[in-house]
Amino acid sequence: MTPIDRLILWRILTRIGVTVFIFFGVIALAESLDTWRFNHVAETRGLPMAIVMVAMSATRWTIKTLPVTVLMGAILGIVDLKMRHELTVIKASGISIWRILRAPVVAIIASGLIIGLGVETLSTQVMRDLAPLPPGQAALLTPPGEIWLEQRGEDAHYVMMARNMSAGGSTLSDLTIFDMTGKGIPRLEAEEATLERGHWLLPSAIARTPNTWPQTLSDVTLPTTSTPAEIRLKLASSDDMTFFELAALLQRGVADPAIRAATTMRLVKLLALPLVLTGSLLIAFAFTAGYNRNTQLGPAALYGITLGFVVFVITEMADRAGTTGVLNPVFAAIGPAIVAIVIGVTVLLHKEDGLT
Repeated sequence: MTPIDRLILWRILTRIGVTVFIFFGVIALAESLDTWRFNHVAETRGLPMAIVMVAMSATRWTIKTLPVTVLMGAILGIVDLKMRHELTVIKASGISIWRILRAPVVAIIASGLIIGLGVETLSTQVMRDLAPLPPGQAALLTPPGEIWLEQRGEDAHYVMMARNMSAGGSTLSDLTIFDMTGKGIPRLEAEEATLERGHWLLPSAIARTPNTWPQTLSDVTLPTTSTPAEIRLKLASSDDMTFFELAALLQRGVADPAIRAATTMRLVKLLALPLVLTGSLLIAFAFTAGYNRNTQLGPAALYGITLGFVVFVITEMADRAGTTGVLNPVFAAIGPAIVAIVIGVTVLLHKEDGLT
């Protein structure tokens, strides 16, 4: 690495770091306003762990805003280089913009991999341990203490409502099962149901049918296409699982298309983080690094904020579309990054190679 590479890296990475830290502080302040969760963790785990919980929650939100913060920080770093006339001297010495970009792009890609696979994994594990999401409330659509599952199998369609579950959801207890086909037993009540290969096993169940007395049944089996991995994903949010856990669950197989789309989207999104950050960096260079005799910080920062939020909105829209299965998850995760990279490279080609 040459002294010029070190200078460019220092100017850009320090400005990005300061921007990320400011966003982190604002988000941490907002997270600390959730006093009920903070006090609950402080009472059960101690004040230091409550502070750690706030920090990890803020870290997760900060990672989601990285496309914006990296773009804004990079623009501030480039403007600083221009205000000190360092960028002008570097370009006047015959060094092309592509040579200038080499070190920042490599650093951003490496940082994206570390954040996506390391920092995000650590923050997810800590948050899951300190402030786990209650079972069945991943989407906040079910009453407290209830777990609802819609299941399908060979000529079977039923809904299960349980009040407790084991780790991973392979065993449910205190449950009621409602038949949706109109051909089977309308309602079953059981103390426990265990997920085995291709079916749920109820050691003992009470069958309730209109106009007849309740009957006690033994070893009742209910066919299902769900796998343990799928049940685990249904009973938790994919945001509460690390990259490695998601990869392992998908490898075991997920039958539900909606669950598979949401899981694949999050997995590929973490892998695509370096590309997204690279696109933000290229856009920052494309709209800021050009020569301008009257360079001013205000307009450049305004452009950075606007472009940053455009990148963020497009990324989030694609995330929602991929999570719900409207778009292919791989395309939804990588598409915005590729678009940002193409825009940045195209503008740089026109500005720096004399095509305009």
